[in-house]
Amino acid sequence: MAAPRNLTALKDEESGVELEDDSPAAKKPKSERFPLNSWEFAVAVAVFFVFSTGLVCIYLTMPAATSANLKLPRTLSDLRKLKDQFSTYANENPAQFIVGYCSTYIFMQTFMIPGTIFMSLLAGALFGVVRGIMLVVFNATAGASSCFFLSKLIGRPIVTWLWPERLRFFQSEIAKRRDKLLNYMLFLRITPTLPNLFINLASPIVDVPFHIFFFATLIGLIPASYITVRAGLALGDLKSVKDLYDFKTLSVLFLIGFVSILPTVLKRKRVYE
Repeated sequence: MAAPRNLTALKDEESGVELEDDSPAAKKPKSERFPLNSWEFAVAVAVFFVFSTGLVCIYLTMPAATSANLKLPRTLSDLRKLKDQFSTYANENPAQFIVGYCSTYIFMQTFMIPGTIFMSLLAGALFGVVRGIMLVVFNATAGASSCFFLSKLIGRPIVTWLWPERLRFFQSEIAKRRDKLLNYMLFLRITPTLPNLFINLASPIVDVPFHIFFFATLIGLIPASYITVRAGLALGDLKSVKDLYDFKTLSVLFLIGFVSILPTVLKRKRVYE
């Protein structure tokens, strides 16, 4: 008589669901399994629904002529059309336009929707450098903070699923720089060392305090925002988004980033001496 199968229960580290060792889910490669369990997925859908409802309400208050061809810009051509379409509306209804602009920007940042760079260019084209930078930095910080708290709720399985190696590297770097964490986070925000999307999602997972995350985002995004908003003033001359970050621009950003992390470097040098 054949020995009975061993049906030892295993716990999926990502979903928390108990599985038997011969179940299809247990045999399925980790990279192919959906990372969220039912509760986490419900939270994501609920938050998305709340944000989407707010955007729809704002959209319905816009004049029909303005909202008819409204869409998120994906190319510079789309952006130029959107700028022409919104120029009059933004001048005649500045408060209503800013509410819609801010809500859209924060929504995109919260749910990792690509295209916020076009929104930053639009701010420069419509509002100029000073007001444009204020708008972009406010929205980028608010959107990053919203993404931070959403990730605190349900982000761990997603980040572990998408970027396991990068997350381990980030966690080790954070652990080594706890005493000067603000300087390090400023460096990451100013320079393109790590994508902002990854920083927003991974920071709560590796226990970056929110106040450090917030101030590093608020201050660290100013240089890049200035570059993007200023480029929006000459939107008609811009041929590609890649033109925004040439070698000279990247060199300046890394120089500013190095200045921000210099206190950490000097402190470590004194310790070794």
